[in-house]
Amino acid sequence: MRILGIDPGVATTGWAIVESGGTGENGVKSVEYGVITTPKTDTHSHRLVELREDLSELMAEYVPEYAAVEKLYFATNAKTAFSVGEARGVILLAIEEQGISVYEYSPLQIKSAVCGYGKAPKRQVQEMVQSILGLGELPKPDDAADALAVGICCASRIAMENRIISS
Repeated sequence: MRILGIDPGVATTGWAIVESGGTGENGVKSVEYGVITTPKTDTHSHRLVELREDLSELMAEYVPEYAAVEKLYFATNAKTAFSVGEARGVILLAIEEQGISVYEYSPLQIKSAVCGYGKAPKRQVQEMVQSILGLGELPKPDDAADALAVGICCASRIAMENRIISS
């Protein structure tokens, strides 16, 4: 099963394609990962259009069966939270337009699935992602590493749901 993991943002959106049934720990492997970036010189609305177009191209190229998107974590900067919320809306729209089943996970759920601890620091998440996927080096940039963690979380949740259904 192929899963698209997304760490949303306007300036930088992390994305990852993972497959279950791989050779890594928990049967998950990385297919590809990276970031979608939009120029700061573009208008906010044009950046959202670019995000949607780039994400649609990724889905057409990799044809995921499922998508997983990190839920918005509201910190102290409301302006950033609104901007990321708009990016999430565009991302969810693009996924729905492709007819792909989408799951949403909080940062706490993602860190718990990857590290066993919902408040794990970013470096620990990167190291666990590297270990789980059997990568030769820490995945970078951070947004792509986070997208891999989202994909791993989704793969483990779907596998758990399938075990419950079949028992």
